[in-house]
Amino acid sequence: MFDKLLKYVAKYISLTEEETAFFTSLLKVRLLRKRQYLLQAGDVSRNEYFVNSGCLRAYTVDDKGMEHVVQFAIEEWWINDLYSFLTQTPAAYNIDAVEDAEVICIGRDTYELVLEKIPKFERMYRIMFQSSLITHQRRIIENISLPAHERYRLFLERYPQFEQRFPQHQIASYLGITPESLSRIRKQLAEKG
Repeated sequence: MFDKLLKYVAKYISLTEEETAFFTSLLKVRLLRKRQYLLQAGDVSRNEYFVNSGCLRAYTVDDKGMEHVVQFAIEEWWINDLYSFLTQTPAAYNIDAVEDAEVICIGRDTYELVLEKIPKFERMYRIMFQSSLITHQRRIIENISLPAHERYRLFLERYPQFEQRFPQHQIASYLGITPESLSRIRKQLAEKG
């Protein structure tokens, strides 16, 4: 049940059998059906989520009802409204399942307990947060400086598996373009062969 998460952890730190047993004893598993919410905007995020199977998205909805996808997550990725989780304030993001999914939940109190009892987890979280920050900064720069076709090309290059798993309108939203623009870009790429 926790094999993927433990494999993920092992990329960053080595755990003893006792540490592994303690860590896994604190985890919970949640199953989601397609389109089911994991977190709704306005609720407080009480967990950090590791995707064991399926795929999810985090998004906001503006005052015109338009969705803006901020993150996709597939197996062995993390997803959350981190600000809400760390500050215990209302979430800005909705997170829902794009496919049936299974997530491993690490509660807020559990998170603090793990960091206290197994300090080497601090290293793993530091590396995760650094990587996340770099990814988000790069995305911001690309979204304000690159044309749509180049953003799409980079998206396909970095996340080739996403095109088959996420609907085109959600990918367009993630890229900050309309579905019609994405359709034109895809047609142009197909014609170039």
